[in-house]
Parts: sequence; structure tokens; C-alpha cells
Amino acid sequence: MKLAIELGPPDAQWETHVSYALEAERLGIDFAWSPELWGYDAIGARTPAMIAMTAMTMAALTHDRFVLGLGVSGPQVMEGWHGVPFAHPLQRTREVIDIVRIIARGERLTYTGQIYQLPLPGGEGKALVSIAQPRPNLPIYLATLGPKNLELTGELADGWLGTSFIPEHAHMFFDPLETGAQRAGRSLVDLDLQVNAGVVAFSDDLERLIAPRKPGLAFTLGAMGSRAHNFYNQVYQRAGYAEIALQVQDLWLKRQREAAVALIPDDLVLKTNLIGTKEMVRERLRIHQQAGVTTLRVAPDGETLGERINILGELVDLVKQVNREAGE
Repeated sequence: MKLAIELGPPDAQWETHVSYALEAERLGIDFAWSPELWGYDAIGARTPAMIAMTAMTMAALTHDRFVLGLGVSGPQVMEGWHGVPFAHPLQRTREVIDIVRIIARGERLTYTGQIYQLPLPGGEGKALVSIAQPRPNLPIYLATLGPKNLELTGELADGWLGTSFIPEHAHMFFDPLETGAQRAGRSLVDLDLQVNAGVVAFSDDLERLIAPRKPGLAFTLGAMGSRAHNFYNQVYQRAGYAEIALQVQDLWLKRQREAAVALIPDDLVLKTNLIGTKEMVRERLRIHQQAGVTTLRVAPDGETLGERINILGELVDLVKQVNREAGE
């Protein structure tokens, strides 16, 4: 298994993020991701051509070490923040990937899709070729959760960015991913199956480690979407937490936040993070590996950069041990 980290919003900590990324690479970390959300701009892309232009700019600046991560987001962000209808997300994703790859290959951009027609029919636009150096091998990862979106990921993407992931229920994700991969004449081994393994913290005081994680799970179940469209909540429902997920969401939307947090069970925190004694974390790593995960995206705990780097280093050693056990 490989490891990835996630960089938070820049704010006044940009220099700290740079130091963190450099130290993480020194330890052997393979990826550093920056999320866009609805605050700071990580990719600054809206139209498919702008996505391609920004991705190719980042690829040039990083000497082709850039990986483009895409996701459909949800109606609250797309319609509330961007003013874009949240409609036909699967078809939109398919067409965006098609267009990005046409541009990245250095081909003339002509495209006739259900959503995008390029050049725009009836206008004065002409089919153009990017003046940037082609990047035909630009990797594209998709962050998806629903079965149909997972199939699309297996069919089109180079990797999967999984969230709300419990390795004991990996089949919920990997089965549709494999279905899509087979549709494209390939298999799961052709994808980097990269999942969010949560916070990393070592201690035998489990209560101290578990309690701070519950508000984040309650926020995910209650606030990451509307009552009708919370894709994260739906995943936890499918993983056997239906009653709790719906109760937490209901309490959160009623602004009974403390009651929502109190409903989060300890075992859900332990299954979605790498916390506890080193042996406990090592066992969770084994379970992820046995499930078929290829890369773990982690967030080392700690108030200072030094503390996070030390924890990350300890995790790297544990992953190396587990990899040796599995003959990797």
C-alpha cells in the first residue's frame, strides 16, 4: 500500500503546508491532495476546457507530477455556490473527462455530447488546438460514492478517491468499480484504489482519541448535503448504519448538534480512522490491504507540524511492516 496526505486551506499557513509536503515526500508519501470545497481554489475550473487548461498548467509546473481529481459535488454546492444546475451528473462527468483528454492529447477540440457541443453550434467559434505542450498521460482520479458513479469511475478513471470508506464493506465500492472496469476491457488492478483512512493518532487512551472524531462524523452525516441528497449519509446507510445515519441527520438538521454527536458510536470512529495503539492501527492497515486498497489517504493528528510529521513517520513504518508481511 501507498500513502497520501491532504493539505488544508492555505490561509496564513501556506509555508507550513509546503514544509509538510516536503517532509512527507522525504518519508516516502506518494500523494499530496488539495481539496477545493467552497472556499479556497484548488483547481479553479468550471468549463471542461478550463479544467484542462488548469490541469495542464499544474502538470507543467510540477514536471508531470500532477494528478487531476474530479467529483460531481452535490446540489447544495453546485446550485448554491456556483449557480449551476445539478443535473445529469454522470453524463456531465463522462463528457468533461472526454474533453479534458482531447485537449491534453493536443488534438483539435470538436465534441458533440448531450451537454457540451464544441464549438458552440451557430456561433463564430472555431475548433482550436491547445497551444500548451500536450500531456497525453495526464492521470484523472474520480471521487465517487453512488453505484453508477462508481461504475463510471471503473470505466474511465485512472484512480478512485474514496470517502466514507469502511474496509469491512469494501465490496459496496469495489463491485461496481469492477463492473465499470470490465465494461472497458480492464480490471480493478488497473486503478489506484485510494481511500480516506481518516485521522492517525497513537495512544492506549481510546476515549481521548475517539471523542474528538465524533463531531466530524456527525457533520458528514448531517450537513454534507440536504435531507434528500446527502451521498455520504447514504453510504453509511448501505454499510449497516441506516438507523443511526438517519437519526443523526435529523437531529443535525433540527440544530440539535450535541445530540447528533452523542449518537455516533465508538466503533464507527474506530472503523473510519487509524487510531489506538500501534497494534490496533497495524491491524486496521492489514484489513485495508486485505480488502484491496492500494493507497491510504491520511491526516496525522497533532497541533504542530513536528508532531504531525512524527506521527506520519510512525505510520510509514507500520505500512512498511504490513507491506512486507504481504510480500509487497
